[in-house]
Amino acid sequence: MPTFAANLSLLFTELDFLDRFAAARNAGFDAVEFLFPYAFEPRQIAARLQRYQLELALFNLPAGDWAAGERGIACDPRRGEEFREGVQLAIDYALELGVPRLHCLAGRRPPQVGVERAHACYVANLRHAAGECRAHGLELLIEPINDRDILGYFLTGTRQAAAVITECGADNLFLQYDIYHMQRMEGELADTIRAYLPLIRHIQLADVPGRHQPGTGEINFPYLFRVLDELGYEGRVGCEYVPDGATADSFAWLAEERARSHARRMDSD
Repeated sequence: MPTFAANLSLLFTELDFLDRFAAARNAGFDAVEFLFPYAFEPRQIAARLQRYQLELALFNLPAGDWAAGERGIACDPRRGEEFREGVQLAIDYALELGVPRLHCLAGRRPPQVGVERAHACYVANLRHAAGECRAHGLELLIEPINDRDILGYFLTGTRQAAAVITECGADNLFLQYDIYHMQRMEGELADTIRAYLPLIRHIQLADVPGRHQPGTGEINFPYLFRVLDELGYEGRVGCEYVPDGATADSFAWLAEERARSHARRMDSD
């Protein structure tokens, strides 16, 4: 069975952010992830991770004005200095929190910026960020996101992301594969994961439609989890879904997967 991480930006939102770490541990998770840590001092988050013996899987580089709808600035050539400052801030947090990888949101392409210019800016910024991360032993991830939820998002497909990774030529730049986004954009989830597994360092999940927990939509998650086991995937799977109902009531799928995994182990003995 894959190892799961609770996304504290979407789960347990009935609680204050710093109280969600305890809730994740009480729900049986040993790892967490979240969008951004920057509203808190690193020591505040580090204390929760240590107290509840939680691994931090990843978080995002600063992504512009999130409340105003910005979803990253890496493809915006007008924001280069802001991007580089954000890389340094993220690394400072990463070193204090012991996280092994960071995710860089590409952002929406500004209407006045052509595709080629946005692409060149994105690659240059990724090369810079990957180099800074490499100096501290960190991995950098990029994630294709569907452009229905985020209109105009620049990175929208697995093949596109793989080509960007190849073009950047950075040995610590990898793929974050989001099952929800790629079901909306591509389908063929299992075959895509098989094809790109060497590039994948983190996976996230939610069901389609609705972006709720597994079992609420069309995706065959038990099959995908078996595929991940067969492939020997060793990374985390982040539970980045919006619970349909209370968070505590959204984990039936996880209990069922644990039971299936236990049964498979018993059958193989």
